[in-house]
Amino acid sequence: MASTVITDKRPGYGQLLRTPGALSFLLPGFAARQPFAMLTIGIVLLVQHTTGSFGSAGAVAAATGVSMALFAPQSGKLADRFGQRAVLVPGVLVHAAAVSLLVALALAGAPLWALFLAAVPAGASVPQVGPMVRARWAAKLDGTPLMPTAAAFESVTDEFTFVVGPVLATALCTGVHPAAGLIAEAALTLVGGLFFAAQRATQPAHGLAATAGHHGGEPRRSALSIPGVRVLVVAFLGIGSVFGGMQVSLTAFTEEIGNPGANGLLYGVFAAGNMLAGIAMGAVAWKTGPRRRLILGYAGLTVAASLLWTAHSVLLLGALGLVVGLCIAPALITGYTIVETLIPASARTEAFTWLTGAVALGQAAAVTVAGRLADAHGASTGFLVPMAGTALALATLLALRSRLRPREASRVAARGIGHRVPVTVD
Repeated sequence: MASTVITDKRPGYGQLLRTPGALSFLLPGFAARQPFAMLTIGIVLLVQHTTGSFGSAGAVAAATGVSMALFAPQSGKLADRFGQRAVLVPGVLVHAAAVSLLVALALAGAPLWALFLAAVPAGASVPQVGPMVRARWAAKLDGTPLMPTAAAFESVTDEFTFVVGPVLATALCTGVHPAAGLIAEAALTLVGGLFFAAQRATQPAHGLAATAGHHGGEPRRSALSIPGVRVLVVAFLGIGSVFGGMQVSLTAFTEEIGNPGANGLLYGVFAAGNMLAGIAMGAVAWKTGPRRRLILGYAGLTVAASLLWTAHSVLLLGALGLVVGLCIAPALITGYTIVETLIPASARTEAFTWLTGAVALGQAAAVTVAGRLADAHGASTGFLVPMAGTALALATLLALRSRLRPREASRVAARGIGHRVPVTVD
């Protein structure tokens, strides 16, 4: 039976942004987050242009996604142990060099294996700025009424990143040069990452995870050892399949109809739905619990994604893309909200990097499969990938939903998105 917890009115975003030192890490942090959202689509557009194959483009992009997913949690652990600056500075330098090498090899017509070799370090070195920003908020605000506001703000910011990055990369690749998206991605990584790393005053203390390991009597645990986190990882894999499948399939569709310029418009409509829903998620006073919101939101996403393959006109595909975008934000933001109720403080940064890595891995798998389907059977078959990915993830959520119960009801009250409303712990 559901229980109800009444939360106090949460401070607003304006008060949060007036926190001393906040803007010093938020602005460079936003710029440095863009590589995650720009890298895959930038690779797809460049490699497809140089090889003529969506399958090859998807495979190279997948290599970056897999390496990113594998290395992201390790990056989070290292940042907790040695400090964010110690991880970021060498990381952004390696990333800019690896992406530059990938661009040069692709434009020179290098063999596919050479592109794979450059793609692996490019993905592995993507800076995990989102989790690092969350860690800075926690260091400044943990235990204060502003902390739940910061959690909601970061979820919306992540959503904006997923929206802005692909649109920017697509516009640069189609309107300037096929390599422009990746060049801009590398530049943003370098400048934004170094500027973010330079904000030492807001950086959490070194060794934070190690010292917090036995705080409150809790033994130190890996985030992935918690069953609910593993369920959310599957859910985020499904969300990644939507991003990856949409990126490849929209590109293939507009090429197929002889109107490649429409790619940016269609992805922009998809992004607009994402953005509108993301804003609403932070403003609505929710009366249902986050677990129920996640399942309902994911069901809507699955239904919307299942209709994409039926679209055979720009108008219909744009309308369906808008609906899919509207459905992604509730699932994504609620997933980030739930994970904070499942984990101890010592595993917070690692948990966020697992979810970020899951989106990258799902995106990588989707661009590979969708690219091969588009090459072999036409653009519409690529849209089957988001349908399959979300359906499998929804089935997992429904079967294992009991593992998403928070460790204690008060954590839901602390993390819920809304104002003074009943929060249902479902």
